[in-house]
This record gives sequence, C-alpha cells and structure tokens, in this order.
Amino acid sequence: MKPVKSITIIDDPQVHEDQHVHAVYDQIASHFSSTRYKPWPIIAKFLSDLPTGWIGLDSGTGNGKYLPLPADRPGSVLTIGLDRSRNLLQIAQHAGSEPGCLITREVVWGDILGSGWRLGAFDYTISIATIHHLASHDRRKLAVQVRATFIYRQKVHHQHVLQRLLQAVSPVHGRVMIYVWAIEQDELSKRSIPTSDTDGSDHYPLTGEDVFVPWVMSQNQHTAKGKFKNDIPSSATSKEVVSTAPTLAAEIPVYNRYYHMFAKGELKQLTIQAVEGLGLMVGSRESANAKGCRGIEIIQEGWERSNYYVELRRWVS
Repeated sequence: MKPVKSITIIDDPQVHEDQHVHAVYDQIASHFSSTRYKPWPIIAKFLSDLPTGWIGLDSGTGNGKYLPLPADRPGSVLTIGLDRSRNLLQIAQHAGSEPGCLITREVVWGDILGSGWRLGAFDYTISIATIHHLASHDRRKLAVQVRATFIYRQKVHHQHVLQRLLQAVSPVHGRVMIYVWAIEQDELSKRSIPTSDTDGSDHYPLTGEDVFVPWVMSQNQHTAKGKFKNDIPSSATSKEVVSTAPTLAAEIPVYNRYYHMFAKGELKQLTIQAVEGLGLMVGSRESANAKGCRGIEIIQEGWERSNYYVELRRWVS
C-alpha cells in the first residue's frame, strides 16, 4: 500500500480542495463507492433514534449509504444528500436499490460551505468523513458553524462547515452528528499517519496533520474506464504520483486525496469555537440562567475505528 505523506498547503485552500479532493472523487467515484457500503454503528443508531417524520441533511453524502437508514424503520425519516461530486451523486440517487426495484433518493449538487438552505430548515444534519477534506482551520470551523447566520458566514471563512451544520438545523431541537478521520488509527487500519508536533507528555499531537492519502485504482476499474498509457490523474501533479509517465496499459494511476487528520480533542475544540462564534452557549439547557437563551449541548464525543466523532443538540431555554 502506498504510504501516507505529510504536506504543507501553500496555495489557496479552495484551489487545493478543487485539485486534491473534488477532482479526485469524480475520478474514483465508482471504485470508491464499491468500498463504502457498511454504516458505522453509532451513526446508524443516531438515525434510528430520530423521531418519525423528521427531515435531515447528509452534508457530504458521498455514495449515499446513509440515505436509506434507519434500517429498522425505513421511510420514517427523510435524509437529503448533498455532495460536490456529480459522479458520486449519481450513485447516491439510487442508494439502497435492489435488482428489479429502483429507488430514487433526494440528492442535491452543492458545496458543504454553501448557504442554499433557509436557517433551521432541517431537524438534523450528519457530516460523515467530510470536514477533514477542508484545507484550513477556518473552513473546517465554518463547516460546523455554517448553521448560524449568513452575516457571520461572510465575515469568517474557516469555521464555515461546522457553522453551516449548526445553522441548518432547528434552533429548538436540531441534532448534529459529525465524523472525521483521526491521527490515532486502530490495528485494523492500513494507514500509518506521520506526526510532527507532540505535547511531550502523552505523545498526542497538539494539532492535526495535513496529509495526502493515496487511492490506487484497481486493475478492473482502471481498464473499465478505458485508461491507457500516458493517462495521468488530473488531480495530482507529477511530484505527487508514484509513476508520472506510465508506459504500459497495466500501470495504475495513484490519486492523492487531501485530508486533515484530526488530533485528540481537536474536533471538540473546533466545535466549541464554532458554537461560541455564533453567540450560542455551550452546555445543557438546564445550565441556562435566563429564559430565551440559545445553546448547544455536546451529547457525546469519542473515537471509533480510526475516527473522532461528536453529537450535538440545539436548544432554547
């Protein structure tokens, strides 16, 4: 397996994402989707516990594997899938279909940092393995926050994704679930994440690590797409591809995907920054000292199979 490489982002974050995230996933969509079919248990339970009739957003839905859930109550909630990759959305549109029974899902092409929804439009949002593809702290923060105010979104660029998720859900009862890749990989992971900055005590990095995680196309996928010699992935420069000038049809391209691998405690801290940036309290409804206060409670956080996650709930006292 090709090694994970530490990198330094020197160009504009949006340009970096366009080249090393969006272009890559459009290239590898079919092969990638074939490896992503089993829901994470904590996410499946989150969706299963939602009240019947709720409507939510899967921000960065990929191949849409969470759109058919909950499996024990199919159709009890409606999850709309949003993704930047048109090729993945074509797969997500029919997620959960069986031979002879084509199911059409609600999917939307768009950017997770966009503001295409009215505030509080959804009852819940999930963002699974998406925020770690954003190439700056401010953009990751906005991804969580992006569910606060459009005025604030114009002032801040990095906190957008977290803010977007918080703004998208109901301020009274909205729920949010976020998963990101962790530096701390388990024994089943094929990835070894290089780290450069530790606190000197328990050897955990102070901040996450920006890396390229290579995706190697299978021989079947490569030849099925009609790729032959001199076909170099458009998403990578010559220095980032193991073989920059293939001379044989059998040689397989390597696509470098950008990830920010989160350090221990980094996702929680990012969430708190996003919440406070929106002028909301962090804590339970019971902690409010006056009527009409608005806040967000961290229901649970943790690490599961090489991922960090956090579950949030909005409230009004």
